[in-house]
Amino acid sequence: MTAIAQRYRDRADAFQRRIEGTGDGQWHRPSPCEGWSALDVVGHVVDMHEAMLRPLGRTLGPAPAAADDPLAAFLSARADVEAVLADPALAAAPCDTPAGTVSAERHIDEVLSDDIVLHCWDLAKATGQDADLDPGDAAALWARVNAVPAETMERLRTPGAFGEGVEVYGPEVGVPGEASLQDRLLGALGRDPGWSPGHGG
Repeated sequence: MTAIAQRYRDRADAFQRRIEGTGDGQWHRPSPCEGWSALDVVGHVVDMHEAMLRPLGRTLGPAPAAADDPLAAFLSARADVEAVLADPALAAAPCDTPAGTVSAERHIDEVLSDDIVLHCWDLAKATGQDADLDPGDAAALWARVNAVPAETMERLRTPGAFGEGVEVYGPEVGVPGEASLQDRLLGALGRDPGWSPGHGG
């Protein structure tokens, strides 16, 4: 297994645990993503899996909709992406993306895999679960965020800049200078580290 495939697996495992830890009555609780419920977060992550397959001419396999069975939908989408990462030819296939042409595995690593880390926090906060990010993931995302040129980050914060209805990051949220790396990362990506369902939804 490649390092990219292992990283995706570890992050998908963490997200899957948050899905499994969500009670039936919690799916419609608000999430830190404005206007999204906990169920919407899973639906978005499943949709992002399909977005990784589309440049390869592939689609998600048959599965229940996330709105009907969030766990089954995620497990099926996960299997589809892991099949790409396990196939050297597919993993190396070129994908045209808004950021240029990259390999399929790099596209998955830098877009989907990173996205899962952030949405794992969203789902955990919405449902009262452990919201601590893996320290290695937090450090890796912090380094990647700080390497993004200012003009590109501005586009990432502009709704619709990468397609109709697409909003990558919200406005930066200020955090104290002594804040943890996780909180600084969340603030940089448009999340309020102190968010809770009672005041942020």
